[in-house]
Amino acid sequence: MKFMKRMVLAATAVASISLLAACGSSGGSSSKTEIEFFSQKPEMLSTIKAIAKEFEKENKDITVKVVSVPDPGNVLKTRISSKDAPDIMNVFPQNADFQEWANAGEFVDMTGKSYMSNIKEGVAEQYAINDKVYSAPLNSNAWGFFYNADALEKLGLEAPTTWAEFEQLVKAIKAKGETPFALSLAQGDAWSLNGFGQLAWAEAAGGFDGAQAILRDSAKGSISATSTEFKAVTSQLDILRNNGQNNANGATYNDAITAFATGKALILPQGIWALPAIQQQNPDFEIRSFAYPGQTADDAMSVGAADMALSISSKSKNIEASEKFIEYFSSAKVFQKYYDVDGSPTSVVGVDTEDKFPETEGITRLTFTDKQFVWLQSKWDSEADFHTLTADYVRDGNAADMADKLNVFFDSMK
Repeated sequence: MKFMKRMVLAATAVASISLLAACGSSGGSSSKTEIEFFSQKPEMLSTIKAIAKEFEKENKDITVKVVSVPDPGNVLKTRISSKDAPDIMNVFPQNADFQEWANAGEFVDMTGKSYMSNIKEGVAEQYAINDKVYSAPLNSNAWGFFYNADALEKLGLEAPTTWAEFEQLVKAIKAKGETPFALSLAQGDAWSLNGFGQLAWAEAAGGFDGAQAILRDSAKGSISATSTEFKAVTSQLDILRNNGQNNANGATYNDAITAFATGKALILPQGIWALPAIQQQNPDFEIRSFAYPGQTADDAMSVGAADMALSISSKSKNIEASEKFIEYFSSAKVFQKYYDVDGSPTSVVGVDTEDKFPETEGITRLTFTDKQFVWLQSKWDSEADFHTLTADYVRDGNAADMADKLNVFFDSMK
């Protein structure tokens, strides 16, 4: 009997110790609020995670789960449609899907929130839906061309200021035995030429409105491979054809970054978001950039819009904690750490940008001017097929097929 009593007491003691241990290891975490931050910026993942950790140190009752996945745009669409939206989402408020979600009540209304004062006046309002703000846009992306400045100088060449000079530069690079472009033409990364395709149409049609008039707002089936504007577009796309690195047709975004960073190709057509990924490979040359050239030096253009913009799910159970994180992330002191890695033109008040990121200056000099227009897909129902057909043309040069695909793509919106 005494033996049984001792066994019961021992079991009770073990259970008590286990319970205390459990409380000691997870009691603190069980009382914490976990918020999920869904990022669409894989190249900035380590920086975002570092900022999240610093936030957790100052807010010990909140943990931040930073999520980054392949094909994040489609994953986010699936999660929102299945009622599984992350608490905080890195969105692109210029896109049609964002506008649709905002109209459907998927996001918290941020109009007048205290943290919106961290953003320069008028920036968030550019993306307002029915006069309400549903995202905090902290910076802007832009699209253009990176180039190997040391290699061009060694070859006695200079960055172009006009399209004619651009064509001459590419010919000269090839004549000297070098590869002009680092391209990513794999189907999964066709998006990487989105900027080129859109700028080609804007250049041919006289800007944003002209491009929309031909593509989105024209009659069904009216896009023709024989039109003056279409021929101008394909003529500009032709500068890329057969001028990429080995295996460019199957190359991914990362492949193109590597080809440029290792000096195997001298020009990278890409958005400024690629700079951190390039620098992570420690290139041994000076990186510089130029904007999409026009007929004259004054006609250079860029395309871009909000890049790191944050929205909160209206279905979130942790709205207060999510807003606290956005307040923190959008402060000048904290976002300075993001900017110092990313370098994208920022709308956060108080961030020091002076004399920083000369690598992207050739492109970003146009940001927040009338020389940079918002991505054309801001007026489209989708964009993925446009990426694909642009890359298809660069691979095969089939203008008639491109026109047919453009009509199929845009006719569904008309």
